[in-house]
Amino acid sequence: HVQLVESGGGSVQAGGSLRLSCAASGSTYSRNCMGWFRQAPGKEREGVAAITRGGGSTYYADSVQGRFTISQDNAKITVYLQMNSLKPEDTAMYYCATAATCLPWVVADRRPSHWGQGTQVTVS
Repeated sequence: HVQLVESGGGSVQAGGSLRLSCAASGSTYSRNCMGWFRQAPGKEREGVAAITRGGGSTYYADSVQGRFTISQDNAKITVYLQMNSLKPEDTAMYYCATAATCLPWVVADRRPSHWGQGTQVTVS
């Protein structure tokens, strides 16, 4: 079993920055890939960014490439999402997630194995 605790959401003006954190505990197999999804009202869930355990590979959605950076602290088993140059269209609930692979972030019918509670990001 994996537990995920998120923090760092909030409200910011367009062009600003936020950093999300996700602290994980539990099964290491289910944490081979960790990252973030987001969902805005009336829109489908979108895989935003993911990183493999050990940091060897990262994935970014086209919509955030060049603005968001995912990183991890292996000692703290924490994943971070640094979000810069935020736009109003980045407004959404952001969910931390883990999976045995990073396929859920790139294949629509794959689902992560564990989810965090979500943290709201609002850009005005």
